[in-house]
Amino acid sequence: MSSALPPGARSALPFVDRDDADCGPPLGVEPMPRGEAEALARILKAVADPTRLQMLSMLLAAPDGEACVCDLTAPLARQQPTISYHLKVLSDAGLVTKRKRGTWIWYSVHRDRAALLNSLLFERA
Repeated sequence: MSSALPPGARSALPFVDRDDADCGPPLGVEPMPRGEAEALARILKAVADPTRLQMLSMLLAAPDGEACVCDLTAPLARQQPTISYHLKVLSDAGLVTKRKRGTWIWYSVHRDRAALLNSLLFERA
């Protein structure tokens, strides 16, 4: 196996010899478009937290499908700033929407994400 690296240099990736008998043909598939991968990564990062998963499950199960920060603090045993931070992460990821009513902001699961989150949170094997 030869490499285009100067003598003594090490590659971060191993050299793959496509003529190797153990290696199959190229996959022939394209990777997920970068923008889609970045958007999905933001969503996965947002739900990769136990408190945020609990919040999403509560919002999905709420009688009116919405809750304000004050509804979430006691059941989750977290202070208002912590709940607000987690709701901001979920909002930034496009998982929840918010609307102001009086002095309170009410949060609900984004309607385009509800089916996905329901299957993720409630249809476990």
